[in-house]
Amino acid sequence: MSLDENRQKVVKFVQELLLDEDDKAAITPALIAAKIDMVIAMKPSWGHELDRDAVTTELIRRFSLWIGEDAALKSESGHEAWLSAARKRDWRYWQRYREWLERKLSWKAVDGLDKSTDTILGLLEDPLRTGSWDRRGLVVGHVQSGKTGNYTGLITKAADAGYKIIIVLAGMHNNLRSQTQMRLDEGFLGYETNPVPEDLRAIGVGLIDADPDIRPNYATNRSDSGDFNAATAQRFGIKPEQRPWLFVVKKNKTVLERLHKWIRNHVANAEDPATGRKTVTHLPLLVIDDEADHASVDTGEQVFDGEGNADADHEPTAINSLIRKILHSFNRSAYVGYTATPFANIFIHERGETAEEGPDLFPSAFIVNLSAPSNYVGPAAVFGLSTPEGREGGLPLIKEVDDCSSEDGTKGWMPVKHRSTHVPVHDGDDILPPSLVQAVDSFILACCVRQARGQGREHSSMLIHVTRFTAVQKEVRNQVDEHVRQMRQRVVRKVDNGAVSNRLGQLWTSDFVPAMEAIREGVPESESSQTPSWEEILGVLPDILEDIDVREINGTSKDALDYAESEGPGLKVIAIGGDKLARGLTLEGLCVSYFLRASKMYDTLMQMGRWFGYRPGYLDVCRLYTTSELIRWFGVIADASEELREEFDLMADRGATPREYGLRVQSHPELMVTSRLKMRAAKDLMISFSGELLETVVFHKRADKLRANLAAANQLFSSLGAPDETPIERKTLTGVQAWSGALWRGATAAEVIDFFNAYQTHPESHKVQSRMIAEFIESMNGADELSEWTVALIGVGDGKGDEFPVVDGLAVKMLERTNNGKYDDRYSIGRLMSPRDEAIDADFPLWKAALEKTRHAWKPDPARARDGNAQLPPEMPSGRALREIRGDGAPGVDASRARGLLLLYLLDPRLAGLSFPEDTPPVVAFGVSFPGSKAGKKVLYKVNSVEWRQWELDYGPAE
Repeated sequence: MSLDENRQKVVKFVQELLLDEDDKAAITPALIAAKIDMVIAMKPSWGHELDRDAVTTELIRRFSLWIGEDAALKSESGHEAWLSAARKRDWRYWQRYREWLERKLSWKAVDGLDKSTDTILGLLEDPLRTGSWDRRGLVVGHVQSGKTGNYTGLITKAADAGYKIIIVLAGMHNNLRSQTQMRLDEGFLGYETNPVPEDLRAIGVGLIDADPDIRPNYATNRSDSGDFNAATAQRFGIKPEQRPWLFVVKKNKTVLERLHKWIRNHVANAEDPATGRKTVTHLPLLVIDDEADHASVDTGEQVFDGEGNADADHEPTAINSLIRKILHSFNRSAYVGYTATPFANIFIHERGETAEEGPDLFPSAFIVNLSAPSNYVGPAAVFGLSTPEGREGGLPLIKEVDDCSSEDGTKGWMPVKHRSTHVPVHDGDDILPPSLVQAVDSFILACCVRQARGQGREHSSMLIHVTRFTAVQKEVRNQVDEHVRQMRQRVVRKVDNGAVSNRLGQLWTSDFVPAMEAIREGVPESESSQTPSWEEILGVLPDILEDIDVREINGTSKDALDYAESEGPGLKVIAIGGDKLARGLTLEGLCVSYFLRASKMYDTLMQMGRWFGYRPGYLDVCRLYTTSELIRWFGVIADASEELREEFDLMADRGATPREYGLRVQSHPELMVTSRLKMRAAKDLMISFSGELLETVVFHKRADKLRANLAAANQLFSSLGAPDETPIERKTLTGVQAWSGALWRGATAAEVIDFFNAYQTHPESHKVQSRMIAEFIESMNGADELSEWTVALIGVGDGKGDEFPVVDGLAVKMLERTNNGKYDDRYSIGRLMSPRDEAIDADFPLWKAALEKTRHAWKPDPARARDGNAQLPPEMPSGRALREIRGDGAPGVDASRARGLLLLYLLDPRLAGLSFPEDTPPVVAFGVSFPGSKAGKKVLYKVNSVEWRQWELDYGPAE
């Protein structure tokens, strides 16, 4: 037994003993030490060379972990509830998988996975149910958050329940498919799959329960050439037997055609009398679609008639067509897509259907939003979230790269625009740019720290992703390899090694030491040990440099990331590649990422974020080197994801179904939602502002435009007369909230419309256009809504901004909002409003009702916050809940669809971080909070077909 297996067994048994403790809060290092002694007394050989500190650290980590709560949108149409505790009693596939997981994961994580997979399986149909049925769903997880572990658990339970054919669609490349096969070999099959069926070696769950009577059959193997093929298929004779069959296949046209043909000719046992189509009636099918947004979505333009019915003769794209044909071949089938980026999937038309393929892959049965454990590091943790004061909550892991490309993107070591013949040269020499030198140094230091902390047997990886061209990747690989080779020679041979030691020492002192301390202080659950001494780092440095291996990972290289084959010390790999590294492929122990390639699509960017995930015991040494542009784009994505999940939770709380769920995706002037082809079912629609919050974040820089906007505001204030409140105060559950400024009640729609008609929004303010807002209010007035307004002018109580006189007797202190764009013609900020500002007109009953709605829909999810309060329910109502209550009312609160809320702010141009002229007036900014409604004008927005059809039903045809 290896030392790692030895430690895993001790951890598992000690964890079992600790679970019997009534007070989990009383689990201390001393108690853990006592339990370790008990376990070793039972099996003295387990104590041989046991790292007791590592066991203690792991157990403390496990018992401090907490799991968020999943949310689900589901449809019960045609569904029969079936999953019960009695049904699960003798499930052996799941039981051995659970036991195997308990060696590596916290009991809380395993319990969370059990609960989550129960939810998903219960939303599928009972495989023992007779007749015809078809269930299609989508599981949305965070990037690198353990989706493979989730669907492995689902597969084990589905096999226990009676699903006989299990097909896993695993990426576009051989190595991704092979990696998924290996994971399922361990977690489900229990043996190593290989081309020789007689040569089976038990692994993973097979070491727990190797009973041949439950051993699943396999049709694909773990070798690179182990995908489904005709020669293999000829050996199969599938019969309705007890043991399930597993197929792990690429999303490849040829492979899927083979599989479909084989199902049709060798598995089908019936024929559709109407069409002659061969079908399978005796074997229930489960299809797991990993990375369901990639390749599976039909990017062809399908035509729909005036009733929303699909053209039955439409020809979908090849892979989409084949997946649907396989599903359509079975009378009893279930499809579950897994993705972290559902943007493409929600644009699938829910009525898409053809005679040959059957329905499209719209998740009509359910969408499950997975939460994450508290040790997950996601976009909100890395990049923070946008606030009026700038991005907040991000960890000190990001380093900006600005030395690889010229400003116009045509010159430099790795220009933004380059060809496959490009040769990377820095300042005329065949060397790495300083930023990449520092990134490699950071990886070396990270490996040293992990070695000093006793993690030397764990894998460590570095990702370098700078070009899509394999020829250029090879050049980069050669440069990095030469750079590491020279460092190794100098340090190991101690010849002229002073420069290397000094450079590493400076990076250690200036970056690593303060960052490690900051992360331990700000993220207690980061599980990082104390900072090693510099002497400890120097002591292990030669061995680390000897172990580092530089590899090129792409379609033409022979290198591979063979983590599973590595025994002894963990691999220390610098992986250089392109798309294979950007999507799907897991990089074990990823510490440092150097990332230059840009995409303007939400889903592609998120999938490229391989640095998200779990970093137990080494989060504080992780680093991301990337460009300022990508940092900004990832920030936008973090905000968009937060907005989408909040909306999802509210919809789930209402009991909405996927077909009712019109998921709106945040538009952005530079960031496409997803491939425009994948959005073929989306519409550019004019939809209502009702229930929405709009805020200006892009402004003119020209003084004449700013003076005109200030005049528009002054005219509004003059027409309103004396304010009703100044300053402004509101009661809350814990006290009183106060604002510096003034508030007017009973403003007329005409006064507000005049303001919007006079105000000039910037042309690049795509979501917020003042003239369109004015038109919307006018149309709402025709429905007897938005005829009355509350107007507030909000200043800052403390800060650097100067006080500015607005009208006679009224002055406010201007706000500081820093420019975050790189454009000469505009002033751009991240956020304008504070979240509490939407409650400025709410009396206590309305405020309390909105808070109750917020808390009812709220689910703890550590991936969405890093403020230390992710387990605590909100103390303030969300803006969306306030808007819903204003529109729909609540017990004790009257609905008030007639009243809108206009919030005005003055931004100090001298504090913007831009070169405004001395006489520049204040920058007038506004936010508009529209109450919920079912009538009104429409504004251009990208929505999926479900929402489009719902709007047409509610409001009439789109304009």
